[in-house]
Amino acid sequence: METDSDSRVRIVPDTSVIIDGRISEKVRSGDYTGAQVFVPEAVVSELEAQANRGFEIGQKGLDELLELRTLSDEGEITLSFVGEQPSLEQVKLASSGGIDAMIRAQAVELDAVFVTGDRVQAQVATSKGLKVEWISPEKKEFGSLVIEDYFSDDTMSVHLKNKVVPMVKRGTIGDVKFVPIGDKPSTHNDLKAISRELIERARADSESFTEMSSKGASVLQIRNMRIAITNPPFSDDIEITAVRPIAAVSLDEYRLGDKLKERILAQRGILVAGPPGAGKSTFAAGVAIYLNDNGFVVKTMESPRDLQVPDEITQYAPLDGDMEKTADLLLLVRPDYTIYDEVRKTRDFLIFADMRLAGVGMIGVVHANRAVDAIQRLIGRVELGVIPQVVDTVVFIDKGEVTKVQILEFTVKVPSGMMEQDLARPVITVSDFETSTTEYEIYTYGEQVVVMPVGNVDMAKRPAWKLAEGEVSDVISQYASGPVEVDMVSDSRATVKVLDQDVPRIIGKGGSMIDEIERKLGIHIDVRKIEETAEQKGASKKRYRPIVERTKKHVVMNIPELAKQDVEVYVGDEYLFTATVGRHGDIKTRLGSDIADDILDAVEYGEPVEIRVV
Repeated sequence: METDSDSRVRIVPDTSVIIDGRISEKVRSGDYTGAQVFVPEAVVSELEAQANRGFEIGQKGLDELLELRTLSDEGEITLSFVGEQPSLEQVKLASSGGIDAMIRAQAVELDAVFVTGDRVQAQVATSKGLKVEWISPEKKEFGSLVIEDYFSDDTMSVHLKNKVVPMVKRGTIGDVKFVPIGDKPSTHNDLKAISRELIERARADSESFTEMSSKGASVLQIRNMRIAITNPPFSDDIEITAVRPIAAVSLDEYRLGDKLKERILAQRGILVAGPPGAGKSTFAAGVAIYLNDNGFVVKTMESPRDLQVPDEITQYAPLDGDMEKTADLLLLVRPDYTIYDEVRKTRDFLIFADMRLAGVGMIGVVHANRAVDAIQRLIGRVELGVIPQVVDTVVFIDKGEVTKVQILEFTVKVPSGMMEQDLARPVITVSDFETSTTEYEIYTYGEQVVVMPVGNVDMAKRPAWKLAEGEVSDVISQYASGPVEVDMVSDSRATVKVLDQDVPRIIGKGGSMIDEIERKLGIHIDVRKIEETAEQKGASKKRYRPIVERTKKHVVMNIPELAKQDVEVYVGDEYLFTATVGRHGDIKTRLGSDIADDILDAVEYGEPVEIRVV
């Protein structure tokens, strides 16, 4: 260790040892008593930037600077701040090494010992001829954490928030109670102290790590505890949530039949579904252990990595923040099975499907209130025809128990409720695993994808007919101004009832409109009048006679009192078209068009041209 003429140690610390609090620790232990500590402005700027972005490590570093100032005031050390303040761009690019170079330059200029806890920094500084002291991470036995005092043997999670009494979830997965512990609200200082202790443990413990750190939020994995710490502006106040597994993860605990266990071992696509807190991840971890014990290579994809699995199973986080890159790496590793916890967004489903179609056995954890809901989350994200190749088994977990197992199969058949053979189409059947009873059929009907329950259905009104009635109603409503009633009387015929005023509009001139509708729907439609209320009858009698004029390019119907309103144009009782009246009360049709000719013919032969409000 180099000293100056009055035998005082001259040191320049970097950001890592300031954050770790190692300088003040060495002063109090006597190693740096009387030292001259030169803190580069680059270190201060980097810590300030981290603290302003809500990172706990930045605040921890600033606390160490305050501690060094106290030691300086007490005469234990001499504290000085040296060097130039880096630019904003240099601070943003600190990870590229610019800030580190500025700190090393100060050590050279002052002929001081460069103190760092970063092995790479130490190697670079040594290669450049600096006097270096590398403070390696301490290997020590860790004591208990303050937050562990809130846990009991049956505590699943601890919830701490400023000005709120500490709350915990206790019990088993099937019987969870959210209860307060104590009657004293947590304080801001208490929670800050706890959060800093947790962050320090995540940095120092080789079996713990920081899963995520961003503005206002940090997620830590400390041994078997997952910790979420939030601060303003992300949350309205400081909050700490700690979750710890209490359930056993052995698959034997679930009392699964041999048939289902054999299915799990067959490298399939499996979704583990259930509501939040039902025990999905616990079951998935049990499956991972079961597969590992049976000689399979098992990996996990998690964010955060909190599945409780043995060391033989490697847990992967998003690579560079992107789970797709993790999947690319896993395809090179070639696992037999991958546990994907959790599959939520469209991108997650696409990654899951890509890996499954590449031949990897996949188990995805999905939030759903019913087993079939997990399948529906695939619709629209994965092409319908390949869904059974991506997922062929759904295991539904509720209150820690396997309550439902469904299997998916692909076939070509006439959907249940339909009779004619020419209606056969590709169908995905969803069956109960234990009874082999088909419970749902998934197929396309027109432009819709239908998830149709089958089995105990009232055949007096076939499911396909109900679906068809809805589609017919949607189409007819585009032409009718009033209510529409549809009744399917066979697979190819429907009775449609509309208001008296809507009948000519739906039938069209010479039946042209109803012919077009029938071609669109593929069924015959019988149009009838519906019973009108007194109010509807009064409305249907409201008709207007426009002034019809012919210009060089248009036939113009003028009716100022209906400006900007949607109307229907009739010749006698024959519906022509629907239009929106212009702001000056005009409806224009291009001269030479069929509609313009019909209007001019009506005027010439004395037929009434009428406007009715839609």
